[in-house]
Amino acid sequence: MSNKEILEQKIGEAIGLEKAAQAAVEELSAKGLLDKGGIKDKLQSMKKQAGSHQSNLEGFVQALSESEGLSSMNIQEAAQETEQKAAEIMKIYLGENPDSSEAIEFLCLAEGGEVTHYEVLNALTKGVKNKKFGAKVKAILAEEKRHLQLCTRLAKQAALIS
Repeated sequence: MSNKEILEQKIGEAIGLEKAAQAAVEELSAKGLLDKGGIKDKLQSMKKQAGSHQSNLEGFVQALSESEGLSSMNIQEAAQETEQKAAEIMKIYLGENPDSSEAIEFLCLAEGGEVTHYEVLNALTKGVKNKKFGAKVKAILAEEKRHLQLCTRLAKQAALIS
């Protein structure tokens, strides 16, 4: 795979993970699994930030297509595939009768995956001409690290409430 193809893949995966995170919070909320101890409000804020990250990344796709010769179609395909895989992983992880602790621990797992993807994407931006893109990825990475810390705190809190 060429550097260009790897960059397309990683941007698509990041977008797909952001979309999947929003869908996961929505689904887990609808099932009542995030209702304990104010957890839902904190995760709704995280969901909103995921939407912002998705929009920011999607906003760069056209510019990167022009400056780096990236394929927006390849990025979209990677995003859809990643979103579908994440939904399948959540379904398998949670099983038939999940509880609040399992739901939050899954979100921690998802946030850990996002941090890893953004670390890799951040490394790949070193070779990208569009420095605003690199700065945005670095800012999102910092926020994703905070999300992971928040999820971990919420998972501990949920375990104590159970």
